[in-house]
Amino acid sequence: MALVLKCLEEGEESEKKRIPCPLDPKHTVFEDNLAKHLKKCNSKEKPKPIYYVKDINAGSGSEDETIEEITIAERSKEELDELIVKLKAALKGLNTKLVENTLSHSALHEPLNDPKNGDSAFKHLKQQASILGNMEVLELLSPNRCYIEFGAGKGKLSHWIHIALKAAENVHFLLVERSSTRFKVDGKHKNADSTFDRLQVDIQHLDLRKVPLLREKGLPVIGVGKHLCGAATDLALRCLFEHNCSNEDDEPPTKRVKLQQNECADDDIKPVPLTEGREAGEKLIVSGLAIALCCHHRCDWRHYVGKEFFRQRGLGPEEFSAFQRMSSWATCGMRKFGSKTAEKPSEHKTDEEEEHEMSEEALPDTLNGLMSVEDREQIGRLCKRLIDHGRLHYLQQKGFETSLKYYTSRDVSLENVLLTAVPTADQNRDAS
Repeated sequence: MALVLKCLEEGEESEKKRIPCPLDPKHTVFEDNLAKHLKKCNSKEKPKPIYYVKDINAGSGSEDETIEEITIAERSKEELDELIVKLKAALKGLNTKLVENTLSHSALHEPLNDPKNGDSAFKHLKQQASILGNMEVLELLSPNRCYIEFGAGKGKLSHWIHIALKAAENVHFLLVERSSTRFKVDGKHKNADSTFDRLQVDIQHLDLRKVPLLREKGLPVIGVGKHLCGAATDLALRCLFEHNCSNEDDEPPTKRVKLQQNECADDDIKPVPLTEGREAGEKLIVSGLAIALCCHHRCDWRHYVGKEFFRQRGLGPEEFSAFQRMSSWATCGMRKFGSKTAEKPSEHKTDEEEEHEMSEEALPDTLNGLMSVEDREQIGRLCKRLIDHGRLHYLQQKGFETSLKYYTSRDVSLENVLLTAVPTADQNRDAS
């Protein structure tokens, strides 16, 4: 009897109509259960957190610079040749040959030598180890810091930084990720002395000055990211520097840190402790950053921090749009196009697989044989470097010494460039 009832119930269930959820069409719901589902759906808009300020890091939207979207396939050979001439002219005098600086760190020695890790996991571990190694050389692994991981995903980079600094005091982490993430590793550190706070917010709307942890601790911050995709890098730079640093009347970043510790040492006035906290809206001290770059074809002129750099070279939004599209050529020669499925991203990709999809501009047939694969790759790399030099210029204007380096080999990741920034040596001398 019970079996008969169960079969009847299953029959009724199969006859019910499923419809896309109006809050997120990626999943479906029984039509007669829609009202109940909408009350508890994970995609339901939540109250905005205190640190949410709409478009605070978006860049100016008032500029009269509308861009006509033209794909590479729609351009003639003459137009492409003219763009390449402009590209090479803009790069004249700039260093486009990056130094290889593949390093490692003892914090990852054990997992790097664990045979249980597969090839994909091993590639990610090598990248994380090299990022930490480069940070260590730049003295960016320090106590009394708050590390902000942009585009944190599962939080693995913060995890390894925490392991590397397990003996250090007063180290805390903010993990910024706009989407809900499964299998987060920061849960492993719930009982640790360090704080791991997740901010589920788009970087575009994040005001760091209002984040409770930063206000409470009052610590200098260091920005990090592994494969921070396209415009997200520019949004992160704006988030760190646009409202928190100035190259005009404020003290330099390093000088401000040391002044908090040493100011009035010979007077009766006590110095302000680093952990005393700060008022809402007070500027943060940024001590440096290390961001692995990727997906320049997903950059956006409005968000881009290198507009001044482009204009100084006689370039504008039209050229930026073209170079941004052409940048994907840097990786097109390394992809496989033999099967029809090669162009379709899997719906079930994980962090341990290829993280970022390729732009359609990278497909070999879009140029109809006008340019060899080798030439396309070279032009694509130059487009990436030009966009990155705009970011270097922005950081230098903020008083930072910058660097672009290959932090891993191309067989580990096609996107293998690390952007780093630390306060300039002149500022260090001024602070001493």
